[in-house]
Amino acid sequence: MPTNHGHYDAVAGDFERVLLGVAIDQWVLPTPCDEWTTRQLSCHVIETHRRALSMLHRSPFHEVSESDDVVEAWRAVSGRVLEARDDPALASRLVSGMGRDQNFASLVEGLLTFDTLCHNWDLARATEQDETLNALAVAYAHEALEPVSDALRGSGNYGPALEPAPGASAQTRFLNFTGRHV
Repeated sequence: MPTNHGHYDAVAGDFERVLLGVAIDQWVLPTPCDEWTTRQLSCHVIETHRRALSMLHRSPFHEVSESDDVVEAWRAVSGRVLEARDDPALASRLVSGMGRDQNFASLVEGLLTFDTLCHNWDLARATEQDETLNALAVAYAHEALEPVSDALRGSGNYGPALEPAPGASAQTRFLNFTGRHV
């Protein structure tokens, strides 16, 4: 999978924008991910990033605590991911992710980009914000994930693909691919 730093950067910025739009009383709302509230979903994204960093640095993983400010936790972890990704020595270090060893920069542009992209839509939908995803990131994610569809579904990462409506947008086709009802 080619490394293109622009996708993660855009997706991470969009996720922060949506996080900032969550009102205090919206942190307990249900999301399209049935088992998670908006706070739990946001913590999942942060913890996925923290897991990636703990693999990179071979250090302990820390969950998001109930007292953590979600926005500040996101800013801290996404900033650390960007710093590591932009450090040539760290970016090239091998980590395990998506069922194989790969360099950290590839993990960022793969797993972290894809997970954050999907959950950005989930969070926006749950909090009635603009659900528009970065079109280039959507195209990149769909193209990269489609060939490994069976493995993704077998791992439980995505539900069954849904048949998009005729004339559906690229974003809707991607979200349907991930099992999301749009």
